[in-house]
Amino acid sequence: MTQQPRQTRRQPRPTRLLHTAAELRALTHEGARAVVMTMGALHEGHATLVHRARDLAGPHGQVVVTVFVNPLQFGAGEDLDRYPRTLEADLKVAEQAGADVVFAPGVDEVYPGGEPQVRISAGPMGERLEGAARPGHFDGMLTVVAKLLHLTAPDLALYGEKDAQQLALIRRMVRDLNFPVEIVGVPTVREPDGLALSSRNRYLAAGERRTALALSTALFAGRERLAAQQALSARAQAAPASRARADALTALGEARAAADAHAVSQAALRRPSAVRTAARAVLDDAARLRPPLVLDYLALVDPSDFTEVPDGFTGEAVLAVAARVGTTRLIDNLPLTFAPEETPDETPEETPEESPRDTPSPAPAGTDEAPGAAV
Repeated sequence: MTQQPRQTRRQPRPTRLLHTAAELRALTHEGARAVVMTMGALHEGHATLVHRARDLAGPHGQVVVTVFVNPLQFGAGEDLDRYPRTLEADLKVAEQAGADVVFAPGVDEVYPGGEPQVRISAGPMGERLEGAARPGHFDGMLTVVAKLLHLTAPDLALYGEKDAQQLALIRRMVRDLNFPVEIVGVPTVREPDGLALSSRNRYLAAGERRTALALSTALFAGRERLAAQQALSARAQAAPASRARADALTALGEARAAADAHAVSQAALRRPSAVRTAARAVLDDAARLRPPLVLDYLALVDPSDFTEVPDGFTGEAVLAVAARVGTTRLIDNLPLTFAPEETPDETPEETPEESPRDTPSPAPAGTDEAPGAAV
């Protein structure tokens, strides 16, 4: 379900703007401290993170929003200088969403000795997808996240699921390096037409924005294809294994029964391929629009390491896409669950009312006797 932006609510206490870690350490607070890390240009997606942080920290806890445009995660030719700086507006958004503090350090505060010589390495996961498109990006991202976790010392840190690979890497860093903080993911917030909220959306002209809708449309198409296939498989499994069912299939013809069973089983095995195909068809159409969508990648990955999932995969996955429209690069993703294929009881059951030689008419799939399953 698409999460819609929620209405912001003003808190009675004003939000404090701090620029140094010493000022932040001097603040006392009861309960948990929750931090939301941003690069500024706050929108309703960020506000949703702050609302969630407020809920988790409680009325006696403290919510800190960091605003820092990290130069380490911008590569050559990327938009560091172009990235919007809107601190005054950001302070208002944070205050209305319930933040107690906006921590907006300068570069000298975060990197007092200049660019750090010792950095966090994202490892193999950081070289895939976004990491392949933006070499070094995730090393810079993890380095500043580690720094800000030390500077803010939170109990909880919240990040948007829209940046799925970033979230996965932060969770891995916190686990591997024993950071004493709980990482919380918050679902993507979307515009009413499905476009994921992003600070970069403001760069899109009207025609470019129409093309950009293909990203979310492709993801939804992949999700719908998976739901349809899993519903079909559930209906195929709904009829109980019995002598009557076996005899009915025999009456239809062994070859046809075998072909139907094979088709259902193969469709289940190929679900990841079908999801990719459905999503790519939308993106291929968008490549012919004016202005066109220029695809960077479409991937269906395991969220634990961001490797592509194979056909026959079961469990949690992420369908991710990145593309350029004009000069703006956008990303989006959807979480998907590939349910395991149910194995029907292969042993026909006989009942006193049913002779092995009787061949009653089978109940058609989807009727009350063999209810269909919806996903």
